[in-house]
Amino acid sequence: MSITYAIGVGIVSSYLPVILLKNKTTKRQQSIRSAWSDCLDLLLLCVESGMSIEHAFAKVAKEISTQSEELGEELTLTTAELSFLDKRSRAFDNMAQRTGLDEVKSVMTALIQSDKYGTSVGSSLRVMAEEGREMRMMAAEQKAAALPPKLTVPLILFFLPVLFIMIMTPALLTAFAVNGPN
Repeated sequence: MSITYAIGVGIVSSYLPVILLKNKTTKRQQSIRSAWSDCLDLLLLCVESGMSIEHAFAKVAKEISTQSEELGEELTLTTAELSFLDKRSRAFDNMAQRTGLDEVKSVMTALIQSDKYGTSVGSSLRVMAEEGREMRMMAAEQKAAALPPKLTVPLILFFLPVLFIMIMTPALLTAFAVNGPN
């Protein structure tokens, strides 16, 4: 019996860290994803106001930390990497790898290309911010489209019986009062 318990504890202890790590990673990515479009808008404003990308990342990291602490940490780390790494592209690529999100990866790729080819960072960020807003709107529309099927069962179970009672009670009271004992 103790061998069975030992095997059970061994199996649980081998899978539990993986499950906990996956849960923590998912929560972190969800927090970053929810604040990412606002981060892009702030980055765009900072860059278009004349700040360098390093200063823009530092400023946005301070501002976005109230909304998503995880994203603020990532931006702070990227700011530090931008200051000490020899290539900016390496810092941008590191941020994309750390977050593991496609949205972040596409923006970092655009920043790498902008840095490599000398194009305007502001125009790249503007395009990516617009795409982020569109993706956010599409996600909201998908959630709104999924709502009616989810509301069908509660509507049938809870609302319709009460509605029938409210409609039928006066008619039944009138019918029994007319045909009642005379």
